[in-house]
Amino acid sequence: MAEAPRKLVFVVDDDAAIRTLVVRALQIKGYEVVEAEDGLKASEVLGRLPRLPDLMICDVMMPTIDGFTLARLVKSRKELKSMPIIFLTAKTQPRDLTMGMSVGARHYIQKPFSIQDLLDRVAKTIH
Repeated sequence: MAEAPRKLVFVVDDDAAIRTLVVRALQIKGYEVVEAEDGLKASEVLGRLPRLPDLMICDVMMPTIDGFTLARLVKSRKELKSMPIIFLTAKTQPRDLTMGMSVGARHYIQKPFSIQDLLDRVAKTIH
């Protein structure tokens, strides 16, 4: 019997250090990970993936296309509409949390963050 493919997580953050931390932590936990450094690159990568991600972890404040706009684009595509999104961001105002949830976020994690909290939320979201 063939083994099920590992869960695919798409990480989008313009901060290379945070992106690397998140990607490595996810890989250690056994996830397959694809990454992009901003919303524009993320939309390009999504069009080229051989299979759809099981989850997207996304910053909000990024150049070209911000995370809220990217989430709206993702949720407008029929094949991506059900993909869960976790925002990982320094935007901490209540209106930001409200906006994140209104564009389809499952979770909204504020930076600085606990990597264990993020991993727990990932596991709860896609398992």
